Amino acid sequence: MTQCELPTEIDGLHAIADRYDALICDVWGVLHNGQTPFLATVEALRNFRNSHGPVVLLTNAPRLAHDVELQFDRIGVPRDCYDVLVTSGEGARDELVRHMSKDKPLKLFNLGPDRDRAVRDGLNIVLSEADDAEIVLCTGLFDDETEGPDDYRALLERFRARGLVLLCANPDIVVRRGDNIVYCAGALARAYEEIGGEVKYFGKPHPPVLALAYQNAKNLGAAKKPLVVGDGLETDIKGANVMGWDALFVLGGIHGVEIGDLSSAPAKAKLSALLREIGVNAKWSISNLLW
Repeated sequence: MTQCELPTEIDGLHAIADRYDALICDVWGVLHNGQTPFLATVEALRNFRNSHGPVVLLTNAPRLAHDVELQFDRIGVPRDCYDVLVTSGEGARDELVRHMSKDKPLKLFNLGPDRDRAVRDGLNIVLSEADDAEIVLCTGLFDDETEGPDDYRALLERFRARGLVLLCANPDIVVRRGDNIVYCAGALARAYEEIGGEVKYFGKPHPPVLALAYQNAKNLGAAKKPLVVGDGLETDIKGANVMGWDALFVLGGIHGVEIGDLSSAPAKAKLSALLREIGVNAKWSISNLLW
């Protein structure tokens, strides 16, 4: 498949489900919109679970799965439409555990808001200043309403001078919050790389969190390569490409307005241009995830 070849359109997951024994599915924009679940998607995931194999939800959230599931409960996403929820925050926490010693606490600089502290809670760590820390956990900016990456240049230089590894728990650069665009952890990680710092990313499209999601699927009996389902070309689809897995691109998500209805030639041209620009391929496409 060339970079600009269009994915094959399907009218429902049933059309390709027999090819796969596991799904790795995005959350925001595919399963819910932040306020309400998409009921047809809930039913599609249930059907796949019942007849084909495990469903692993994978989200770029710098939080633990339990906290995301509390949000599910608030907005009405049922627990029976998936088997396991994996977050980028879980991946970052696992990496912290790998760096820990039995003999002494890990000296950690926590770069991010207090609301994301659960990523490190309960671990054998001690919060440290930049000049004493052994590693940096970045979940975001301290105050993303007023700050940007430029406000952190001096701090990042201190990290780099000491050769500290920065664990990025959310690779997203920006996110829309209401009418505002705010910076995410990925913006600080990118700035750190630009000055020569070492970054480990946990979240799509980077392999560690995708490998963690796949391991969960294998633990539940999956033996084939999974199908990745998502609406983000630069995260979900690129991640599938990096891992060598098939991808189902959900057109009605974040790129929906930009691309439009694929029944029209202009929309197909826009999608082809986007695929070529980003350098990704999707094997399949669907308007919205349904059975």
